[in-house]
Amino acid sequence: MFIEPRVGNDNHSSHKGWIEVICGSMFSGKTEELIRRLKRAKIARQKVEIFKPSTDKRYHELDVVSHDSNSIRSTPIGFAQDMLLLGGSCDVVGIDEAQFFDEGLAEVCVKLANSGVRVIAAGLDMDYLGKPFGPMPALMAVAEYVTKVHAVCVRCGDIANYSYRNAASEEQVLLGETDSYEARCRHCFTEGMKKKR
Repeated sequence: MFIEPRVGNDNHSSHKGWIEVICGSMFSGKTEELIRRLKRAKIARQKVEIFKPSTDKRYHELDVVSHDSNSIRSTPIGFAQDMLLLGGSCDVVGIDEAQFFDEGLAEVCVKLANSGVRVIAAGLDMDYLGKPFGPMPALMAVAEYVTKVHAVCVRCGDIANYSYRNAASEEQVLLGETDSYEARCRHCFTEGMKKKR
């Protein structure tokens, strides 16, 4: 379990920012962990702002919602740059579905952290083909803390770190749930991809 290096709100201490990334496959608990960390920051009376891509409306227009139905209020935005204007005065900035943001996300997170903000971003590290997804590789490279969470393979029960797509679409971005995706281990993911060819 991740324990925050600083959870207090001591105005007399030097204000240091950093970047945390929570990554993994679909159904691995990324959003659940993001919500847990953000709620702890709120308990510590820190000023928190949460952002999600405006395109993600699967569960709720405004809330970030986990697969376990836990939720927290967020601000939907179209571009990573918007976080600088809306989150610059916060102690903590949370970002859900980070893989859907533009390539400027890592730079925005660095600017926020350099200004003393704790940035917590959650997102898929790989797309449905098993390739690095969007701005996630750059974001993980500049982060102080990276937590990789795992799901359970629906085929064999091993640890899963791949998001296997059942739907026929070949678009990189396809918002979906268990009707479109399965969490799979490396072996079951590879076997499924071979059958698709």
